[in-house]
Amino acid sequence: MRIISGKARGTKLYTLEGDLTRPTLDRVKESLFNIIQEKVLGSVFLDLFAGSGAIGLEAASRGAKKVILCEKENKANVIINKNIEKTHLGEIIELHNTSYEKILENLEQKVDIVYIDPPYKTNYAYIATKKILENKCLNEQAIIIIETDEEERILSEIKKLEVKIIDKRKYGRVHLIFIQEIR
Repeated sequence: MRIISGKARGTKLYTLEGDLTRPTLDRVKESLFNIIQEKVLGSVFLDLFAGSGAIGLEAASRGAKKVILCEKENKANVIINKNIEKTHLGEIIELHNTSYEKILENLEQKVDIVYIDPPYKTNYAYIATKKILENKCLNEQAIIIIETDEEERILSEIKKLEVKIIDKRKYGRVHLIFIQEIR
């Protein structure tokens, strides 16, 4: 796993051993950032289930103004800190060792892009999206991206919320769902 583009391009990232996290494949990450590249520059980017930090660090490398990483697992936070140090992007990274619920309750600024890649087979994507909307965490025209292997279930859950689906992509068993708040 590596940083694909930007200031830290080519930097190899540390990953967690075992199945505590599930890193987003480089080809999925590259496609994702090709889609959102224009929105990343100067944005406030929130990665709710950061894992190794790869998605947020990619956003930082590509010109996000600020990246907020949220990861409650201590072992993952050790890896994230090593990756922040290795990429030299620490000046724009804010790492929170807490649950996604707590970060969404205490977010100090509105965000432009939210990346939600929760453990599969959970309803965390729905709960997180609902809390994001309830707590008014989004700037105007902000997007939420959900990574899942259960597209139909996620779509049926989020259709209960005040959001519109603006794009969907499939990469093998991985689905990316792009949504925006209906205002």
